[in-house]
Amino acid sequence: MNEELQFILDTAKEAMDAALKHLEKQFVNIRAGKASPAMLGSVMVDYYGSQTPLGQVANVNTPDGRTITVAPWEKSMLQEIERAIMIANLGFNPMNNGETIIINVPPLTEERRRNLAKQAKAEAEDAKIGIRNARKDANNEIKKLEEISEDLQKNAEVDVQEMTDNYVKKVDAIFLVKEKEIMTV
Repeated sequence: MNEELQFILDTAKEAMDAALKHLEKQFVNIRAGKASPAMLGSVMVDYYGSQTPLGQVANVNTPDGRTITVAPWEKSMLQEIERAIMIANLGFNPMNNGETIIINVPPLTEERRRNLAKQAKAEAEDAKIGIRNARKDANNEIKKLEEISEDLQKNAEVDVQEMTDNYVKKVDAIFLVKEKEIMTV
């Protein structure tokens, strides 16, 4: 197989890998009932005038499946962190005990579970679109190559399609695991 063709296939694989990694990152942000430090990943704190991620000004832990604790590195930041969590509008009610901020994660309602499952499905569909776009780009690049035979071109397109099918199956498998996690009470 010539080098240009191999490069096209490698590029397509990298793009499909990126779509899969992006999906996994998005799924971390969809909460499934259990408390997780990632739930506060989007919280930005006003740290001496600049917006700073919560993880850079405090230690975020989950002592159990229903509680998140936030221990600031500077006690003076307690009020600011509490305010930032409220502003982030995550549906949490932080409690400040003077040392740390404690957040009790409420159990998900059935309706909320269904909405989260729909959100997960939409993210999975976005990943599939990314994978199909990588396939389309690869096939377009293969067609542009003039120095390869028609048979080699067809074989390369078959390889790209097989790669696409494998990645779509991976997306479906990841989604099924996440959906089960969300819907399990």
